[in-house]
Amino acid sequence: MTQDQLKQAVARAAIEYIKPKLGGDSIIGVGTGSTANFFIDYLGEIKHLFAGAVASSDASAARLKNLGIDVLDCNSVSELVVYVDGADESNAYLHLIKGGGAALTREKIVRAVSKEFVCIADGSKWVDVLGKFPLPVEVIPMARSYVARELVKLGGTPVYRDGVVTDNGNVILDVYNLQIIDPVGLETRINQITGVVTNGLFAAQGADVLLLGTNDGVKTLYPR
Repeated sequence: MTQDQLKQAVARAAIEYIKPKLGGDSIIGVGTGSTANFFIDYLGEIKHLFAGAVASSDASAARLKNLGIDVLDCNSVSELVVYVDGADESNAYLHLIKGGGAALTREKIVRAVSKEFVCIADGSKWVDVLGKFPLPVEVIPMARSYVARELVKLGGTPVYRDGVVTDNGNVILDVYNLQIIDPVGLETRINQITGVVTNGLFAAQGADVLLLGTNDGVKTLYPR
């Protein structure tokens, strides 16, 4: 199967996974990226089963609206029944790296408001140790150089993602050359650097379930 076919398979599996959890007043969280886009497209087929969605990016919000799905402001919602989104990497503990699409801060907010986080990914995202994919860090623009120097002290090689401005008006530093043995600890340390909005480690609050697309079918995995 091609990578797109694997993404479509996990997106379809996610629809079947969340169906029993939905009610007429349910609000769901929806992520950002190529795999999430397949999920959004399939979501249009069951839009009669839930009340609306909170999106983690302007792009996802526009895609949902084009399908006739109501998009709500996160501030108007006390809890999301489920949040479905992709990942750039996942380990066996369902600690994730996210943020390849520069939506990491809003994704973390949506995840925090959700009862359950369902991650959908193709098999190429499964790793033993996080860090081959560069770790995105969202930074207040005036702190970019300072934060970069602090990230070097942590052993990483930060690279400014040129030309990218997040939906929050900030910039992204992608940190290369990390072997992330302690994802929860590193997530906390980076978030404590002044000027960092957040980083792309979803470890303190990782995924509750991972639907992983493989050539042998979609595997349902839970944290080790």
